[in-house]
Amino acid sequence: MTFGEKVTIARKQKKLTQTELADATGTSRDIIGKYERDESKPSIEIAARIAEVLDSSLDFLIRDINREDVLAEKIKQLSPINREYVMAVIEAFEAKEKLQGKR
Repeated sequence: MTFGEKVTIARKQKKLTQTELADATGTSRDIIGKYERDESKPSIEIAARIAEVLDSSLDFLIRDINREDVLAEKIKQLSPINREYVMAVIEAFEAKEKLQGKR
């Protein structure tokens, strides 16, 4: 997943518009659009501001990571009670696979 794709997903999860993200990071909506379309790359300072506003890590936004890392980041952003629910679901699937002899 590219930087732009990750920014787009994180921005939408935070329910921010491109304009709101631009205002919060001191850029313009047009620039945020270019970042999201991967037409332009931000400076490290702007990327760090974007990560901060999106409650994400700069590492997550710029690294080439796999799907499991994306899932871990999404879980990290959940409230504590919702993280517990996610863990309960995972544990239920683990138990099911164990009973079915798949583990």
